[in-house]
Parts: sequence; C-alpha cells; structure tokens
Amino acid sequence: MNFIPCTTWVKRGVAAATPDKVQLTPQELEQIIKQTQSDLKDVENSSDESDEESTTSKKSKVKKEKSTPIDESMEDDEYNFDKYDEEGDNTHCNIGGLAVINEDGTDPYVTIPDSGDEDSEKEDDVIKPDDNLVLIGHVEGDASILEVFVYNEAEGSFYCHHDILLPSFPLCLEWMSFDPSDAKPGNFCAIGNMTPIIEVWDLDLVDCLEPVFKLGCKPSKKKKQKRIGHKDAVLDVAWNCNYTHVLASGSVDQTVLLWDLDNGSPVTKLSTFNEKVQAIKWHPSEAQQLLTGCSDKYARLFDCRSENNFKTWECSGEVERVLWNHFDPTYCYISTDNGTIFYIDTRNEKPLWTVSAHEKEVTGLILSSSCPGLLVSCSTDSCLKVWDVISNEKPELVWETKTNLGALQCLEASPNSPFMFATGGDNKSHNFKLYDLLESTLVSQRFSERPLVKIKCEETPSEVIFNAKSNTGEVMDVTEEMSSMALGSAPLSNTNKKKKRNKK
Repeated sequence: MNFIPCTTWVKRGVAAATPDKVQLTPQELEQIIKQTQSDLKDVENSSDESDEESTTSKKSKVKKEKSTPIDESMEDDEYNFDKYDEEGDNTHCNIGGLAVINEDGTDPYVTIPDSGDEDSEKEDDVIKPDDNLVLIGHVEGDASILEVFVYNEAEGSFYCHHDILLPSFPLCLEWMSFDPSDAKPGNFCAIGNMTPIIEVWDLDLVDCLEPVFKLGCKPSKKKKQKRIGHKDAVLDVAWNCNYTHVLASGSVDQTVLLWDLDNGSPVTKLSTFNEKVQAIKWHPSEAQQLLTGCSDKYARLFDCRSENNFKTWECSGEVERVLWNHFDPTYCYISTDNGTIFYIDTRNEKPLWTVSAHEKEVTGLILSSSCPGLLVSCSTDSCLKVWDVISNEKPELVWETKTNLGALQCLEASPNSPFMFATGGDNKSHNFKLYDLLESTLVSQRFSERPLVKIKCEETPSEVIFNAKSNTGEVMDVTEEMSSMALGSAPLSNTNKKKKRNKK
C-alpha cells in the first residue's frame, strides 16, 4: 500500500525562513529511552509467552512423530533440523540495551563525524520568501506521514524539506494561520484522520514528535472523562479565513462540528444528515455560510447563525467534493461518485447545469486561484481534465490527460501560481505530481491571455453569532460546557490564552 489520500498548499511568505528544530534534553531523551525499553520488554514478554505455548505444542507433536515408524533416509539428521524449533531464548535481539546515555547526554556507541556537506544542507533548510510549501498526506505500508515539500517556481525546484510521522491514517489536510497561544499568525496544518481526534501540527517545527494541540478526546471511565468532539473518523476540515478562530469538521458520525480554536472546544453541532459528511467549505466572504456534501446524495448550505436555516440540493450520487466559485460566490460546484459535476446558483432550487465529467467518482474539483473560469477535475479513472466555466452555460472541456498516478485521490491549486496544480494517486511507484497547465498548448491558448483576478478573504466582516445548539433544537451532547460562539477578531482573554510554546 502506497498512495496519497490528501494534499494542500501553503502560500508564499508564510513559513519561517529557518524552522526551529526540536532538540530533546538528555533528561527527556533518557526518559524516552526508558519508556521505549519498558515497551520493548512488554512486547518481548508477550512474545515469550506465545513462544512457550508454541514450543509446548511442537514438543508434543514431535513425541507423537517419534512413536511412528521413520524412514531410514530421515534418521541421519546432519543439521539437527528436528530440534530447530526447540532452540533457546537467545534468538531475540535485545535492542533495548543498544541505547545508552552518558551523564553529559552523549551516546557512547554513536559518533557522528563532521561532514563537509553541512553548509549545503543548511542552505536547503532555509525557506525563501518566494517558496511555496506543498503538504502531502502519504500512506506507505503501515506508516502514515505528513511530508512538507518546498516548491520554487522560478528555480523549478521541488524537494522534501522535512516530514512528520503521524499516528493515524490521514484523510484530509487544511492549512491555517490561527495560533491560540500567540496573537501573531502561525503556520499550522489541521489533519483529520481515521480517529475522531483532529490534530494540529506546527509546520515551523522540524523533528516534532507530537501535535501542537488536538481537538476532541475519547471517553475514559478510568480518567472519568467524557467524549468531546466526534465519535468516528473525520473526513474533512475547513478553516474559516474570515473568522480565524473557527474550524469546521465533517465526520463519518453524520455530524458537522464548529470548533472555537481559542479554547479547543466544539460549540455548534449540525446534525441534519442521514449519512457521513464527506466535504465542507466556508463561503469566501459570508463567514456564517457553510456548504456541505453528504453521502446521502444531498448538498446543504447552512446559515450557522440560526437553527434550521439551510438549503438543500439533491444530487444523482454521493457527494464527493463541494467548491465555491470564489470569482462569484453566489455559485458553487458539486461533484459526485458517479462522475457528475453540478453547478448551482444558491438562490435557486435546481442546478444551472450538470455534466457527466468522468467515468468514476470525481475525487478532486478545484478552481484556479486567480484565473477566472479555469476549473480542474480529477477522478479515480486516472484522468485529469481542464474545463472552461467562464459563463453560466455548460462547461467546455479544454484539455484532458490520462495520468500514470493510478486512481487519483486529491487535487489542489497553488495559491500563488494560477496554472500550477498538485494531484496524488495510488500508483505504488509514482503517486504524486505537480502540473503546470501552461505546458499544454490547448490550455495556454485558452487561458494565458485571460486577465487574472486576485481573491482575498474579507478582513473585517460584520460580527456573526453561531448558535450553540444543533439544528434539531437539541443542545450539543459532545461537551458539557456549552456557550454561543461570537465570530470575530476579539482579543484573547487571559483565561483562554495558552502559554507560549518553548521553541528550541
């Protein structure tokens, strides 16, 4: 198993030029080693118990075989194969004893010589102002990894800057700048995975072992702790760029939660769904409007300020992706698992048009960041397609290609380069690629001369209140302390403000 389930971009000028590296003190390192040794002993003990049971059963089997007549050709056992499974307990490698820490914090068994390549490595560590970061959720065998790549369009460079080992299979990624512990913007990635817990990682920290903070927790009778957050896997997360302390999440548990990042608590639950919620997107300028896509074949647009205030559109299949037309946010796009794309005027009850875009589910649907009318879609049929949707009429297919990335799983547009897109698939040997669409003559002829439009989130929207009840009128059952959430740029209170992280 080797594939890319999710990816996203980080715009230029956001990442720290020289990310901090986490360095453990000798005491912290010793504590980790001791804990690892303890875990290894537990594993070895359980392994020894199973080996003893296995050896006992094999001995009894050997006794039975000895009681039966043996072929003369088998009597002469030169290599003692009959007793191969009865060897002693010295077959296990005692790796716990390989790690030793001296009083000065050094390992006597490890000596790292000075390298002449240190200068070049340090140069690669520096992130330039014109660098983009490309975040890649990568699943390889049993390992789940967040890979942080650096892309520089002018230089044509693309390399892995650092990676983070994740504890669970990543399903969705969302970049955000809100830091609950600092008034200054940060550089974070929220990850939804196969567990109900959302993890937020600091992209300006290298070699970090755990997320900056988590959203939600599982119930524990031992700790007398109630559940907070979702009950099942998180399929999509969406950060509200207008009200930066708000994050939305959709889950297999058939709910959408709105989180107040100031205190890490869910304050609103939307539960008018009959199946898992697979896609969510905030309106580009109307901070209270949330577009959702569900496996019950409905797309819903919620006004989160009041209960039961939402619109619905029925689709021909399970909704895979939802997308606002950020050039004209009165309209949105919906894609489904039967390969269809819908274009909806949110003021009307029926779609303006539908098109059968792919043979299989449309797993990626994205507009260019600044080139109006440039829509790109991808599917598990391995095809990538470029559409011209400049008018409200049916889209025109401009260009398509059969990729060698396998079944395509994700697609994202560069926030700075209007014709650069990233896509990932499930081809074990080659599953990720950056596409510069201007390399296609057909795309270049159609879009290269089209005037670009820069889209920004509204910086000072009017105050909006999100109700702290679900749209069924029931108080949320995901946390005990419930209060309404005012969406605004209010200063952090002393009670909510966390201590600044120590960066070494």
